[in-house]
Formats: sequence, structure tokens, C-alpha cells
Amino acid sequence: MKRLTMLMVFLVIGAVAGGGYWYWQQSAGGDVPAGKKGEGKAKGKGKGGAGGALIVKAAQVIVKPMPVLIEAVGTVEPEHSVQIRAQVPGVLQSVLFKEGEMVRAGQLLFQIDPRTFEASLKQAQAQLARDQAQLENSRVQQERLEPLLKREFITRQEYDLAVTSVKSLEATVAADRALVEQARIQLEFSRVHAPIAGRTGALAIKTGNLVPASGGGVPLVTINSTDPILVTFSVPERQLDEIRSQQNDKGMRIEILADSSAPPVAEGKLVFIDNTITPQTGTVLLKTRVDNRKEVLWPGQFVNVRIVLKIEPEAVVVPEAAVQPGQDGSFVYLIDQDSKVRVQPVKISRQIRNEVVIAAGIKAGDQVITEIPQALEPGATVRLAGAERAGDKAKNKKGIDGKKGGGNPETKPKG
Repeated sequence: MKRLTMLMVFLVIGAVAGGGYWYWQQSAGGDVPAGKKGEGKAKGKGKGGAGGALIVKAAQVIVKPMPVLIEAVGTVEPEHSVQIRAQVPGVLQSVLFKEGEMVRAGQLLFQIDPRTFEASLKQAQAQLARDQAQLENSRVQQERLEPLLKREFITRQEYDLAVTSVKSLEATVAADRALVEQARIQLEFSRVHAPIAGRTGALAIKTGNLVPASGGGVPLVTINSTDPILVTFSVPERQLDEIRSQQNDKGMRIEILADSSAPPVAEGKLVFIDNTITPQTGTVLLKTRVDNRKEVLWPGQFVNVRIVLKIEPEAVVVPEAAVQPGQDGSFVYLIDQDSKVRVQPVKISRQIRNEVVIAAGIKAGDQVITEIPQALEPGATVRLAGAERAGDKAKNKKGIDGKKGGGNPETKPKG
């Protein structure tokens, strides 16, 4: 009984497998007539159509002026930055500007309670007035004793004491004047002015708080100058000689880009080259100063820096898509005069956006393939996509002209 069951199972499996194979054969060849199966397979090969030529997109190698560039990443920093700190302690009485607004040089920013400093100034002035009165009295006394000394009515010692008293009081008055000036300065320090023009940052201390003297705590506010503004960046040391050789050339400029693919937002000149190469990175620090009236650049911002050293008048240029990487270097697929494809090694000078400047390997007028089909091989015959479309248009135009002609002229109705 078991053998019969096993036999039935194998028969069912064989029937299912045979039916599946028969269905697969019918599906593969059912849509093609019996006499045209070979023809259908032939038509399915490649994209070349008649003659087996592949249809490709190509571009012509051109010659045009192209800049010689050095690109880097930089940081925007203010040319002047000042941390405003109080030089005298006291209660912050008023803030005379708004956070983040532009201020001019000399503008009053903060007022610290001045009453203590006004009292100290008045005290110093009073002390000065007292000592000046004593000095005047001593001088009168000296003048009175001088003729008496000549007549020998008084001793020399008495007269010398009067002279010494005058000189002592003169010194005291000079010290009093210094104290008055110091008290006046302290009073002026209670009014905090902007030392530079620029944009203010966030307030660290609000009105009513006790302000510590200079050196203690955080600054009251920081002012950054924003126009003009500096951009600092670093370049490899191997490019330093080239930059220095072009530094004084009027054609050299530095472009600042917020995005590498966007147009420049500012342009300036090189103003600083550091006197030391950083050993850890092998780079040298550079700075450029740019106009920033519209404040498109902000301190602390990361930007792209492009140094335009010079303009190469006759650079060989191809689209980026035409250049392919290889084990032995970069290459392009070149179309020769017989519409055959060959691999041409090239030496890349530089890339500017979606264009590549070629130093050697191809010349102006050469055709290079920009879209590489999967079936493309060296030695293959190709046709340009634009040329095929032009041929199709010519055929369509010829057919339309034939229809407009009316076919057989003998069938035309007589006028």
C-alpha cells in the first residue's frame, strides 16, 4: 500500500512539471509567428537599430577662456570686534540701544548710576579749592617776609620756612588737581560709549543689575564691525608660491560664495598671508577683505572661497559627464571620423562646476560621448542622437510634401 501511494505522488509531480514546461514554451513563442521567431530575436538586440550602430549623445570639445582657480573653505570674521566692559562698578541705570542694532562710534550705550562718582568729584574739587587758598596765603606770607629779610628784621630760617610752605602747598594743589581729574574720569566711565561702529550682540546684563568693574564677569555686550569684513581661509603650502607670484597682479581676485554652486556674493583682494605654515596641517592662513554693505556675510559664517589667479585664454573644455575614471587615470570615449568609438586617456587640469579643463589628450573639435550606454565598447559604431532626429524629420517632411503633390498628375482635375 505504501509503494502505491509513493508511486501516485511521483506521477502527480511529474505531471505538474511537464505542464509547467509546456506553458513556458507556449508563452515564450506564442506571440511570434512560426516563420518569424528568428527575426524577432534579431530586432531585440541593442539600441542601434539598422546596421547595429548604437545611438549616443555626444558633445564637441571647445576652446574658450577659463579661470585658473584655487578653492578653499573660509570663515567670516569681523575686522574689528570689541567686548564692552564697565570700567567702574555700580548699578546699571539704563541701556540706550536695542540688542542687535547698528551703533556708531562714540554713541552712548550704558549709563551706570553716577551719584557716587559725582560726590567723589565734588569732594576732590573742594579739597583742591581749600589747598589753593592755603597756597595763596603762603605766597602772600612769603612776599611779606622777603623785604624784611633784606633789612635783616627776620632771620634766614624764618624766610626759608615760608618758602618751604609755599612749595609744599604747590605740590598739594597739583595732587588735588590729579584727584579731581581722576574723579572726573570715573564719572565719565559711568557713561559707557561705543568705541567702534558696528552691530551689537546680545545683552549680558539687564537694567537694574549690579555691574562689576572691568575684568570681572562677562562683557556687557560685544560689537562686531560688519563692513568691510574679513574672510579667513587656509590653502596647502604647495599652492603658496603660485598665490604669491600673482598677489600683486590686478587680475587676481578672491570670490566669496555662500554655496559652491551659487554665484559669488562678494569679491575682494588678498590682504594677509601668515608668516608661518602650520606644521600639523601643512597649510598657510590667508585673509581677504570684502565690502559688506548689504551684510550678506555674517561673522562666524562658513563660506566657499575661490581664488581666481588668472584667466587662461584658450582652455580645452569638455562637459563633466564626458570624463570617466579608470585604473590608469581619466579617459573619454572619443568618436573618430568613421563613427567608431575609442578610449582616449586625458589629463585633467581642473574642474569648474560642470565643465572640465583638459591639459592633454584631446583637441578642439573632437566629439566625446556624454551619455555612456551599457553596451558601449571600444571599436563600436555609433550614431549621434541629434543626427537621427534630423534624419527622421527629413523623412517626415518628404512624406508630407509627397501627399501635398497629389500623387499621379494625370488624375488631377482639369482647370
